[in-house]
Amino acid sequence: MYELFKYNWQIREDWFNWCEDLSKDDLIKKRTGGMGSILHNIFHVIDCEQLWINQMKGTLVIQKDISTIASLNEIKEFSTLTKTVTKQFILDYIERNDKKTLVFQKNNGEELHFSYEKILHHIITHEIHHMGQLSVWAREIGKKPVPSDLMLKDLF
Repeated sequence: MYELFKYNWQIREDWFNWCEDLSKDDLIKKRTGGMGSILHNIFHVIDCEQLWINQMKGTLVIQKDISTIASLNEIKEFSTLTKTVTKQFILDYIERNDKKTLVFQKNNGEELHFSYEKILHHIITHEIHHMGQLSVWAREIGKKPVPSDLMLKDLF
């Protein structure tokens, strides 16, 4: 599982580098699908990662308003912070072989129970899903998307 997080983090860094060539207008331009813009799509996956990890750790979730995110550098800093916390959590989780469950309370009071393993799998697939959206948008603006073929990545 840790290898798939490493894969996502590598692809995320590749997207950060890819974004360096875009204007701010291209980064924040409203688009169909995903979270509505390249910048917000990337922020969203990082924000969801920290949200779930902090809930499993029992620590405060970082509250950031997506509408206040204005720069790629701000998102890179948020990514670095989140990745550090996530990495330590995953390594500890693997070492302890936890079989814990998170109880998530919906607004209506209903409780949902998710195993930590399922949450970690969700974080992985959630990022892959949204990075796929970036690939569609890249092609729409005439740019080649970040290569993301797992078989060509040297992670395992």
